[in-house]
Amino acid sequence: MADMGKPLPLPSHIHYELLLRLLEQQTMAVAYQNPQIRHQVQEVIVALRKALSQQRQLEETCKQAKIDVEYQWSTNQRGDRLVPEDVAP
Repeated sequence: MADMGKPLPLPSHIHYELLLRLLEQQTMAVAYQNPQIRHQVQEVIVALRKALSQQRQLEETCKQAKIDVEYQWSTNQRGDRLVPEDVAP
């Protein structure tokens, strides 16, 4: 596979980690009392873990193909610069 020239934009791993921490520590603590809700939260956690695993596989494929990866922190990010909507007042 040839180099694409541009880095491949991917979510930063911290996004997955923050969501997982929220779901496992806070959401699950409240949902624990309701088996149906607890099960659905567990399914979301599994899906997020799978998504992170798949992204890591994609990153490894990119590395082997010598394609750079650029981790994105926001949907409003342009390269290494944030657009004004991202900047807090």
